[in-house]
Amino acid sequence: MNEILVITLLVVSIFALLGCGVWVGLTLAGTAWIGMEILSSRPAGDAMAVTIWGAASSWTLTALPLFLWMGEILFRTRLSEDLFKGLAPWLNRLPGRLLHTNVIGCAIFAAVSGSSAATCATVGKMTIPELTRRGYPEEKILGTLSGAGTLGLLIPPSIIMIVYGVAADVSIARLFIAGIVPGILLALLFMGHIAWWAVRNPGEVPQADPGLTLRQKLSQSRHLIPVLLLIGAVLGSIYAGIATATEAAAVGVVGALILSALQGSLTRSSFMQSLLGATRLYCMIALILAGAQFLTLAMGYIGLPRALAEWIGGLGLSQFWLIMALMVFFIVLGCFLDGISIVVLTMGVLLPTVQAAGIDLIWFGIFIVFVVEMAQITPPVGFNLFVLSGMSGRELPYIARASLPMFFLMIVAVLLLYAMPGIATWLPQHMKL
Repeated sequence: MNEILVITLLVVSIFALLGCGVWVGLTLAGTAWIGMEILSSRPAGDAMAVTIWGAASSWTLTALPLFLWMGEILFRTRLSEDLFKGLAPWLNRLPGRLLHTNVIGCAIFAAVSGSSAATCATVGKMTIPELTRRGYPEEKILGTLSGAGTLGLLIPPSIIMIVYGVAADVSIARLFIAGIVPGILLALLFMGHIAWWAVRNPGEVPQADPGLTLRQKLSQSRHLIPVLLLIGAVLGSIYAGIATATEAAAVGVVGALILSALQGSLTRSSFMQSLLGATRLYCMIALILAGAQFLTLAMGYIGLPRALAEWIGGLGLSQFWLIMALMVFFIVLGCFLDGISIVVLTMGVLLPTVQAAGIDLIWFGIFIVFVVEMAQITPPVGFNLFVLSGMSGRELPYIARASLPMFFLMIVAVLLLYAMPGIATWLPQHMKL
């Protein structure tokens, strides 16, 4: 009963502060302070100062602002236009034709971005007007783009993986490697849905462009070379054991600056805009992480994680039903909070329970990314929905309905991940880092 009262107090505090418009990071810190003052003998002010300093000065966390900056730089280049030029000639004969550029373009850009919103916006900036002009149905354009944009969280480098790695104290490089096969799996599921829809609705798919010779296709593919080189530099340096995730992020920033300069889009103005954009976003994330660390410490002093772990353990849930219950929990939470907030709010409470259930933390990290991806396309707080609403002028409910098939495919992917955990764990177990 005491644990229920504590949970009720913390939940009421969080939603009351959020409802008053208080920033998420300050809400978490404020809730932790309230909990410690009322339910613990440890001085809250001293604990808050030490914890926030420790969270903000983490060396592992330095990869985050660098990857954010790399994404901001690339957002201001011609990357999405080059992706379309390079991919389009190869997709004309597939069922669904150029709709696949949404998925493949997002998968490629995800490997140099790390942000779902940035991936969705950058690829959508090129594909929405081009696919609309060619006569593809708007609902399928927006729906596939909304779902494929979430690949920015799963295909490494991933901002949410860095946040989870810091919160769970697991190797970020191993998390990056673990995300490769699940990312490819999800992209193939999306492409399979597009092909299935196109076969069932042949009248809604525009005619194919005039066929190109192999030589012409290869010539168009040269537009993919810069982004593939950048992906190779960032991920190759990690997988070859040459660089840590943080050092690879620095490589990515340098590569993005070189690519931007070669394309002629690197100016003093674009440089400052990208730097300020990354700084603003990182400050928001860092404040959330610092508040979450303090909340985790406060709950430890209160004894809540252990009590919750014992309660859930007493329910006698199998691993499968525990995972299913957590998936529903995260989907509901995703209707109200962004992905980073979800991770930092819940990890302190859930990790002891997950470990007690014998669940691998690398595997659980990929599971978390999947359910956070679902949160990107669930109203009312779905970042990809906001991005596409602003770009297309359509209302959120319309885009959410268009995204429903992608949402269900993510659930299928989670079930496959549970049935075959090696999808996420085989690569990190067999690579030397």
